[in-house]
Amino acid sequence: MKTLPTLCLLSSLLVSSATLADVALLDGKELSLALKDSPPCCVVDGRKEVNRIKTPLPEALPYRPGLRIKPTATVIVLADADSEALRIAGIFEKQHPGKPILAVKGGLKTWLAATASQSSAPASDGAPGATLQFVIPHNTCETGEPLQKLQSKKK
Repeated sequence: MKTLPTLCLLSSLLVSSATLADVALLDGKELSLALKDSPPCCVVDGRKEVNRIKTPLPEALPYRPGLRIKPTATVIVLADADSEALRIAGIFEKQHPGKPILAVKGGLKTWLAATASQSSAPASDGAPGATLQFVIPHNTCETGEPLQKLQSKKK
């Protein structure tokens, strides 16, 4: 009879680890390579509010329970602790199965090092700055009446 509770415990551990199977916890070198291959559509900052205020990441979305995103590319999650980054990444993985969700091992320090190495890497081919990529944020192209109209001067 002792084997039944043990079996239940082991199966629950396997199920919980399987839910995080698609979430990768990457260190600095792995993260740099992943960013080079596919730039993220969004960075989710799961740090405590005091740490976000102390060292803000203007490009990041502050995590809050119920946060909804529309991932069009890789999603990066960083937090104060690796376990918290994995927990938050697991939430997004459940919402968007099959989408690449990466948790940053080492938090802010690793993220800053990985992004600094991306911006300082020399361009190996193409024009200067060709290795840097820009993703247009969601909902920036609105339809309807334009805010400005460009007109040429009549001669």
